[in-house]
Amino acid sequence: MSQPKAPSPWRIIDPVRPQIRRAMAIATAAAVLSTAALLVMAQILKDLLTGRADWWLAALLLVLTLAAFAVRAYAFRVSHLAAFHLETLLRSQLAERLAQVSLGFLHDRGAAALTKVMQDDVRGLHVFVADSTPLYARAYAAPLIAFVVLLVVDWRLALVAAAVLTVGMVIFGLVMRGASESTAAYNAAREQVNVAVVEFVQAMPVVRTFDGGETSFGRYQRALDNYLAMLIGWYRSVGGSARSGMLILNPMPTLVVLLWAGFYWWQADALPFATWLAVLLIGTGMAEALLPYISLYHLIEQGKISAERIIEVLDAPVLPVLAPPQTPKDASVSFHQVNFRYSGRAENALTDISFTAPAGSLTALVGSSGAGKTTVARLIPRFWDADSGEIRIGGADIRHLTPEALMAQVAFVFQDNFLFSGTIADNIRLGTPDASDAEVEAAARAAQCHDFIMTLPDGYQTAVGERGATLSGGERQRITIARAILQNRPVLILDEATAFADAENEALLMRALAALMQDKTVLMIAHRLATIRHAAQILVFDHGQLVEQGDHASLIAQNGRYARLWQAGEAARHWRIGSTEQKAGDAVL
Repeated sequence: MSQPKAPSPWRIIDPVRPQIRRAMAIATAAAVLSTAALLVMAQILKDLLTGRADWWLAALLLVLTLAAFAVRAYAFRVSHLAAFHLETLLRSQLAERLAQVSLGFLHDRGAAALTKVMQDDVRGLHVFVADSTPLYARAYAAPLIAFVVLLVVDWRLALVAAAVLTVGMVIFGLVMRGASESTAAYNAAREQVNVAVVEFVQAMPVVRTFDGGETSFGRYQRALDNYLAMLIGWYRSVGGSARSGMLILNPMPTLVVLLWAGFYWWQADALPFATWLAVLLIGTGMAEALLPYISLYHLIEQGKISAERIIEVLDAPVLPVLAPPQTPKDASVSFHQVNFRYSGRAENALTDISFTAPAGSLTALVGSSGAGKTTVARLIPRFWDADSGEIRIGGADIRHLTPEALMAQVAFVFQDNFLFSGTIADNIRLGTPDASDAEVEAAARAAQCHDFIMTLPDGYQTAVGERGATLSGGERQRITIARAILQNRPVLILDEATAFADAENEALLMRALAALMQDKTVLMIAHRLATIRHAAQILVFDHGQLVEQGDHASLIAQNGRYARLWQAGEAARHWRIGSTEQKAGDAVL
């Protein structure tokens, strides 16, 4: 049974297909005008040879030439406007799709690859629509029109010109066999160079501190070497044939052959001299119209690859919303026999996790790095979907909530905080764009960041730079907390929210969070156990399993995993330089 045919990647240009067809029709009209101008030029030369000079023909030649240029320019204007519209549309669609897919899809693809799709591939498709489509029409229409005219003028020389160009096209076709695979290899090698460049630049502080660039620059150099090797291999395999094809498709070979063939028949009195001149003009124009086909072929192949990569992202599956829709009854959060494994991992990140965080309570998640705490937090907003089991908010299965309804329930402060390059006020308003200045300030005060904001040159209107680079880690963290406070959603997830606060600010911050937590369900991930000792419930994770559960006192009494974590933390807190090796060792699990 035959496999179903894959959909064409060119369906991506459907929104602007009418404009593209219009541009191609206009470009065809320009080719007709150019051929007509060559015919008029031939007639003028014929008249000059016979001693006549019709000025109206010279005027017609000027009009046809100017009209051909004007119509061709208009074709490119139409195609460029279509390309601008398509570029805007595709970037909007890509952004919308990436906001709907799972975080796992984004993680698997990587930031560099997705950036290439949204920037390079969309721009490549823009170039294809803007420049290739009028050229495509001209590359096919102009030679065909010229060939028909040549058949009328002299069918023998028409066949001679067609034979020369056919040989060139055959050679070019042989050269281009396997070009799709070579183009894909080229794009893959170039992408590796882009990834290496981004990594090298972003990691410059680490590079200079640890290895002086030897390791990271070596990775970049290897990517360049692979890229160069691929280009050299490609050039060696097709370079000679490509040059031969380009040489034959150049107007000069056609002109030379028509000169020799025309001279032969003219000397034999089988070809009028005026007809010979007309064929030379039109035949050369026929060859000249085919010459852009070489670069056009590469533009088409590049556009096809870009279209396929864009479609891959646009067709990425979104997390489904199951029917019927459900509505949370309260702000409780519950896990029931949840299992989850990251793509490409052999072991589960979570295994048979079950617990309930009652509405309005503080539940702390603790455990060593990699125990599964952050995974639990990120399954709640469906950054990934659990492989099995159920996660509920207020009794409603989160798979039955629309993304908007789910996000209206949950606010986040993650350990890897992120600020956009706007102002501090804009960053605090993220998710609540209609909040007033007074509400923004109140949230900032609650997050203990109002005072340092007022010391900045423009206060709340201070630009934070790319990724908040002008602020310290603790300042960025407090702004993201202010953002969560302003959102005022019933479920609050804090992933190391106090990680960058000093002792004084941590105490103030915890008091602010205590006020914020009233009437909210809070899941707090913390490594400093002192910050969560008063939590109503503490969940202890180890290697993706929930190994202990209870309040601080009961867990200490169990003398299990939590008790050992607490003792290690206390030992580390009291450790001083000069302590014995044994005491230092006691602080390590």
